[in-house]
Amino acid sequence: MTSRTRQVLLSSLALAGTVAVLAGCSAAPSDTASAKKTDFRPCMVSDAGGFDDKSFNQLGYEGLQDAAKDLGATYKKAESKDATVYDSNIEQLVGQNCNLIVTVGFNLADATKKQAAANPGTDFAIIDDNSIDAKNVKPITFDTSQAAFLAGYAAASYSKSGVVGTFGGMQIPTVTIFMDGFADGVKYYNEQKNKDVKVVGWNVDSQKGSFTGGFEAGTQAKAVAQTLIDQDADVILPVGGPIYQSAAEAIKDAGNGSVLIGADSDLYEADPRYKDIAFTSVEKGMRPATKDVVEQAADKKFSNEPYVGTLKNDGVGIAPFHDYASKVDKGLQKELDTIKSGIIDGSIKVETKATVK
Repeated sequence: MTSRTRQVLLSSLALAGTVAVLAGCSAAPSDTASAKKTDFRPCMVSDAGGFDDKSFNQLGYEGLQDAAKDLGATYKKAESKDATVYDSNIEQLVGQNCNLIVTVGFNLADATKKQAAANPGTDFAIIDDNSIDAKNVKPITFDTSQAAFLAGYAAASYSKSGVVGTFGGMQIPTVTIFMDGFADGVKYYNEQKNKDVKVVGWNVDSQKGSFTGGFEAGTQAKAVAQTLIDQDADVILPVGGPIYQSAAEAIKDAGNGSVLIGADSDLYEADPRYKDIAFTSVEKGMRPATKDVVEQAADKKFSNEPYVGTLKNDGVGIAPFHDYASKVDKGLQKELDTIKSGIIDGSIKVETKATVK
């Protein structure tokens, strides 16, 4: 495949053993406790979409809960309904004597940087951003372009129409990194198989494509998904929290056999309502990474060294094909395993223009 200068840093799957990340938050902080064994208090602020988004906010929150349970710690959370409360949510948690505050998402970078500078005695971790250079801020990012490359290859292999599609919530690096990898995976498939599968919804070279303008499910997200279906896309990757729900509804309404690729978590497991159309998912291991970061901080081993999830460290990956395992090409899994090894050893270059400012 053609090589572009790689500047990744973000965005899919971390299994046990991954290091570091964080996230989540709530407009009015709430307090939850396990059988208390420690005075350490971990906290989290979410991005818009909420802690039940079946995606990145929820994964970070579950990691926080896992750590708190193991530690016997009381945690607090604040859910951001929109961007206007990022700063105040973090400030409220600082006032609640939180020792570590995990902010979920690239959009919280400015508020996190401001509050970290104002509160040097409080540790912070931020998921999907590495722009903050501070002793008390740990970046947690995922190279999701690597996993999305595998998903794009699989989508091209499975497509019956010869058209696959992707669209995003907001045009920010943590979203477009998925779309870059997906489109390049399709391109690699075409090169290897002498095919001409088309990608709609995103152009890697121009960095232009289809976006809903936010991460909320609703009529706009469904309409964008419908435009891809109208262009004959029969495999669709929505990137942006709950917007996948609207894409799923558009696919079900169309009834044309199209399938869905999840983002962040395994859609088949995370939202069984759509398991019948869940082809695979591009995963990033935010839950175990968040858990690790919280437990390290509680053990006085907090570090501002960035964590980057990759295929090599199992920080990103793709989910099983589940009900579609018998419907994909018999040689597909072996091909994906070979490609994964090539990405890890560097013989297959996966590059993206997505970068965190």
